[in-house]
Amino acid sequence: MHTNVRSYLIDLLGIVLICVSLYIISVSSSLQETFQLPASLYNMNIIFLSIIIEALPFVLIGVLIAGCIQIFITEHHIKRLIPKNRMLAVVMSCVVGALFPACECGIVPIVRRLVAKGVPIYAGIGFLLTGPLINPIVILSTYMAFGNDWRMALYRMFIGFFIAVIIAFIISILYRSHQLKQQYAIQANSLIQIDRVNRQPLKEKIFNMLTHSIDEFFDMGKYLFIGALLAAYVQTYIASESFLMLGNGVASSTFIMMGLAYFLSLCSEADAFIGASFSNLFPPTAILAFLIYGPMIDLKNTLMLLSVFRAKFVFVLLFIITIIVFGMLMIVNRFI
Repeated sequence: MHTNVRSYLIDLLGIVLICVSLYIISVSSSLQETFQLPASLYNMNIIFLSIIIEALPFVLIGVLIAGCIQIFITEHHIKRLIPKNRMLAVVMSCVVGALFPACECGIVPIVRRLVAKGVPIYAGIGFLLTGPLINPIVILSTYMAFGNDWRMALYRMFIGFFIAVIIAFIISILYRSHQLKQQYAIQANSLIQIDRVNRQPLKEKIFNMLTHSIDEFFDMGKYLFIGALLAAYVQTYIASESFLMLGNGVASSTFIMMGLAYFLSLCSEADAFIGASFSNLFPPTAILAFLIYGPMIDLKNTLMLLSVFRAKFVFVLLFIITIIVFGMLMIVNRFI
């Protein structure tokens, strides 16, 4: 009971935060004249809203798909579609993710539902990594951002896919259980039981699908708002020049660009245009690190993952992604 009340209060706080932000931005000039608030506060508010507006459509698409998975996909379907061989399951999940247009925010609720329905955690991670990274929309935006040059887009697609397969396979060795938090693990067991007896009419299924989508949106949305607020703070009050001064060699510049990608928390459909703006400052390897690492894991995505999966698993995943992306790019640096 107390958990539900606390959840509703957090949801209400998120709605109030959006309304206040919209009000501030609409009357920013008059407020600045009246209260003489610092311009940086309004700049942070604009960045926060831009992240929210950019991510919300993909989150909405993600929760609708999650609702469909909840109602229309059964445990039997999952077992029939996922290969029993671990490597084949990893590769298939990465291929499906690569064909699926989603950002790193919208993909989390989908993976949560898939894992709850019986998809192995390593297959879910493969889908999680490639969905925002190399789907057709992202590749096209990368091609356009770099002056209609296919090289960076192809590097992002093939190297990113190979890295995702390696990471998902490592997860398959380390983890066999679903790694969901306790409340979602209990929910997963109940979902499997419901699958076995569910014979609802189509209209009732559609209504339940929409209901689950709404619940999923408010469940995931609050973490998106918190992550967007932190990312906006970083972009406003931490000068990117302080990071750029540290990136002299290939290794250091690659690490710096990975850090920027994590803290800026840009949408994967638009990050290529920001990455391209650093082309005159950093080598291609560092730019590629920015384009690959950010969609796989960033600040707001980490918070959303922490809301669903066990904290230890999320931090291990973050560490593995960081090490594999950095190490692999150092290996391929001589070729690109």
